[in-house]
Amino acid sequence: MGNGSRNGLSPRAPRRRAERARRFIRALPPLVILGGIVFDLATPAAYTASPMFSAAPLIAAPFFSMLTTLLTGIAAVLAGIGLHLYNGTANDIPALTETLTVVTVSALALLINRVVRRSGERLASARVIAETAQKAVLPTPAERIGGLQVAARYEAAQADAFIGGDLFAVQDTPFGVRLVVGDVRGKGLDAVEAVAVVIGAFREAAEQEASLEGVAQRLERALAREGTRRSGLDAFEGFTTAVLAEIPRGNGRVRVVNRGHPEPLLLYADGGLTHLEPTEPALPLGMGELAVWPDRADEAPYPPGATLLLYTDGLSEARDASGAFYEPAERLAGRIFPGPEELLDALVDDVRRYTGGGSTDDMALLAVSRPGAGQPERRRTMPVVP
Repeated sequence: MGNGSRNGLSPRAPRRRAERARRFIRALPPLVILGGIVFDLATPAAYTASPMFSAAPLIAAPFFSMLTTLLTGIAAVLAGIGLHLYNGTANDIPALTETLTVVTVSALALLINRVVRRSGERLASARVIAETAQKAVLPTPAERIGGLQVAARYEAAQADAFIGGDLFAVQDTPFGVRLVVGDVRGKGLDAVEAVAVVIGAFREAAEQEASLEGVAQRLERALAREGTRRSGLDAFEGFTTAVLAEIPRGNGRVRVVNRGHPEPLLLYADGGLTHLEPTEPALPLGMGELAVWPDRADEAPYPPGATLLLYTDGLSEARDASGAFYEPAERLAGRIFPGPEELLDALVDDVRRYTGGGSTDDMALLAVSRPGAGQPERRRTMPVVP
């Protein structure tokens, strides 16, 4: 997508660096032992390579299996004994002390390896639980809902992290397709609980409320109730920026209620782009005690071939190496995408290039396309057109 990032980094660059680091770590223990042998042979007898032989199993312990750590320790001990035999010092007291030191350190490395492996197993279990909770609270929507093409993406700022406060939901209702994208204050399980409250309230209200404004007020009341139940918002992560949208059937329009959230973008089939700015700024959900005003939906044309893009501030506040914010409208203007899935693929790749893989906030993306006349459901073989 686009003409590349300002810092010129490929999206594969972080993966290549990580792979080089893994190869270096794999080679390090034998290199340390080999270096110790060379050092011992190249220096006078008064110098010893025992510290290097002791270091090899310690290096292996956090990164390798117990068997590999054990073999590294045995190799280090045999290397030390072999050098003493070669030098004719095997029966000297310093030689025996050095060998005992390497054996002791190797045994300690095995203990460290076991502790690290058990901690890793617990962490893996916690990740599975976190991923399951995230998927239960934030299920991926179907690719086609109410005649619209839908794609959603949740990109965690940290690798292997699933729990966060960004949310999205899409629902086909008697009033048209309704959707919400939001960002709950805070992180961790408290934020996920708030996400569950917002999405649960949205799914119920979207089916029952005749207006989008009514849905927003139901979300406000749901957060207020949860905050009261937990003795106030200080005990509950209830401050949530959100944007709600409604796409009625057949009238080619989209209605939007924005509660302190980044403005959605409407991308047209010819590469044009429009900001869906709110007529009146509004406070986020969960802050009704600070001010009271009626929600007011803004309406815009939603022609065939157009794509509605909603996102959290993890996208608009992503920064490059110089600290400049990512500008989604600038990066997307003039681009044409085959469908919402391809749009999100290109967008995620572009953000990774722009930031060098160093995003600091989670990012939720939701794209909804209205197919044009004769357009197939998916055109995955078509390239992105710059």
